[in-house]
Amino acid sequence: MGINYGSPGGSDFERNMRAGIIAEAKSMSVGGTDFADFKNSRCNPRYWNRTVNGGFELKAGVRPSAAINDIFENGPLYAFECAMAMVMILYKATIGAIGAEAFDRYFTDLFLWDWNYDSNLQMITTFQQFEMQPGDVVYFRNPDHDPDLPEWQGENAIMLGPDRYYGHGLGIKSAEEMITSLNRKRVPGSRTSAYLTDEALHPNFDYISTLAMRGNHPKEGKGGQNAIFSRIGVRTYIYK
Repeated sequence: MGINYGSPGGSDFERNMRAGIIAEAKSMSVGGTDFADFKNSRCNPRYWNRTVNGGFELKAGVRPSAAINDIFENGPLYAFECAMAMVMILYKATIGAIGAEAFDRYFTDLFLWDWNYDSNLQMITTFQQFEMQPGDVVYFRNPDHDPDLPEWQGENAIMLGPDRYYGHGLGIKSAEEMITSLNRKRVPGSRTSAYLTDEALHPNFDYISTLAMRGNHPKEGKGGQNAIFSRIGVRTYIYK
């Protein structure tokens, strides 16, 4: 069974937030941000502290929603890798779905680095391509990548619709075009092609929909201090 390119099921909230994820991915694609590995990442120091491992830590006194919005408003000040891009897009869509006030209440102490994200996203993983829907994060694996180019071991991407994907650093492409781009980063002479994996991630839309209705009673813990980790692809890091 193939990929589900039709209209996503679920609630109106889920459909609207998936549409927001797609819109924010398209916005990032034209927003002027650069692709960079962790060593060469950069951010706007007005909103973020760049950490020694190349992550972005929210500055004290800065509203989380303002810091996320700045990535999309002042893109040329930023450079980061593709997993960080996915988390940024999900945060931006969450702001649009629940509002800045609720986002600032629940998504505190943000720390952007690889697949580190606030536990309020409650990411859900699926493992069958027929379960993939527009608005999901998918992964193109490049198993025979050039070892001198570890950043090209794969590409995280947002599924935009029928055979259209946004991957930070590669842009908006079809699956075949994504695979062709990754194959250019293989070990010279390799015949092992990149491919779209069966894994996909999406936020827990039902849970997120409740956050705007809870008043001033956030969960215990803070976003950065209560961050959790779910990965898609080959790298596995946990940072606290």
